[in-house]
Amino acid sequence: MKRKVLSAVLCAAMATSLFAGCGGGSGDTAKDTSADNAATDDAAADDAAGEDLGEEGTEVQADAVSTVGPDSGTHMEMWSFVELHNNFYAKMLEKWNEENPDRQIQITFTTYPFADMHNKLIMALQTGDGAPDLCDIERGQFPNFLQGEPQLYALNDALAPYQADLVESRFDIYAKDGTYYGAPTHVGATVMYYNDELLQSFGVDYTTIKTWDDYTAAAEKVKEASNGEVTMTSVDTGGTDWLWVAMAEHGEDYTDADGKVTVPASWEKMLTMQQGWINDGLAVVSPDGQLDTEGGRQIIMDQKIASFPKALWYMSRFLSYSNGELDTMDAPGKWAIAPCPVFEEGQPRSVGIGGTGTVVTNQSADPALAAEFISYAKCSYEGCVGIWEELGFDVCNTSVWADEAITKDTSNQYIAFFKTNPFDVLNEIKDEIGAVTVNSNVFILQDYINVNSLNAIMEDGQDVAEALQEAQDAVDLEQ
Repeated sequence: MKRKVLSAVLCAAMATSLFAGCGGGSGDTAKDTSADNAATDDAAADDAAGEDLGEEGTEVQADAVSTVGPDSGTHMEMWSFVELHNNFYAKMLEKWNEENPDRQIQITFTTYPFADMHNKLIMALQTGDGAPDLCDIERGQFPNFLQGEPQLYALNDALAPYQADLVESRFDIYAKDGTYYGAPTHVGATVMYYNDELLQSFGVDYTTIKTWDDYTAAAEKVKEASNGEVTMTSVDTGGTDWLWVAMAEHGEDYTDADGKVTVPASWEKMLTMQQGWINDGLAVVSPDGQLDTEGGRQIIMDQKIASFPKALWYMSRFLSYSNGELDTMDAPGKWAIAPCPVFEEGQPRSVGIGGTGTVVTNQSADPALAAEFISYAKCSYEGCVGIWEELGFDVCNTSVWADEAITKDTSNQYIAFFKTNPFDVLNEIKDEIGAVTVNSNVFILQDYINVNSLNAIMEDGQDVAEALQEAQDAVDLEQ
């Protein structure tokens, strides 16, 4: 196990040693290089979240560096682990400078490998020197930076002009004691992706599926009509998306009132149902453990499964593979997006998964200006339109969701590709998108589940209650 568990524990331990310190200016200056394999979005970073941290003291070589803005502007440094994020921020910086001639900013953007960047940032905040003005922090890593006294600048005042239109739950996950420290990139609302063309050929109407019982009945029809060649879905042994859906539907969380991590009761219901699907030939195990892998995407394209739950950011996977070998995952008009089924009608039908919170560090030369810029770039109407059009994310500013010039624009590649309009689904579930608490002990539980429990349940047929008790026992040893 226990590489992943060790990584999470190490990161948490390092974070708890952060202390208040003063330091000014920017981080180390890295020489210009080009990125060989830039990640495409938050989801790529989420895949990397279990990687081991780099060695302490190791000099980190940057993947890509660029400087945008006039030399006369206030100079800042910004780090990210996703080059496309930095490219987007650079475009928003140009707009900011056009609109604010008396408050010009110049930013040097640096892209680092995922683990290296988070480790480098922790060390810079710990020592009080070398941190950038602005930095992306992946959601799963964010709790490490809220330990003790956060060495981050409060964004409340900078976010205030946009607050009325923002999805509050996405800001709460980057907050502590009512103070917002991170600006999110997207909502990450989870939905069901249905291959409507395939389902219709088997006599299944996805629009009639409201509950998991309905879903199971549809799976039985798919199995019978396809002679077992196609299953309704695949179940994961290397990811917890399904489990997050179950938690949200039951209003549960990883943590109790005292912050102790407890295996949610809904997990037994979800995993028992999924184990039954496997036993009855109604589902298969996801290749490589989950669907955001080459093998996972391949069974979707080969039409071996007819549906699956994923966050809305997964739309980008249908438009391009990360390896560039294929232009599209499948043909336009075949796939529909819909709310997730529930165990009982009336339960919430979505949960926010993944994400990146952009922070201003307490070492920034002008933290108020940096906070205003990043809030404008990520939370204003203009910024969120850019995020949607360039990155394909379900943005946090709901005024975009209501603007038909955006939501009905059939020239947009995502609106044109899917049979249903993503914004129609978003607006339908906007009050049902749950949030899940993440802390360092949650990392331990998730890693144990991914490395041990899911494989034992789905591949080896272990009793679900027994496997979950073992997971609880493992996390109890660490908290």
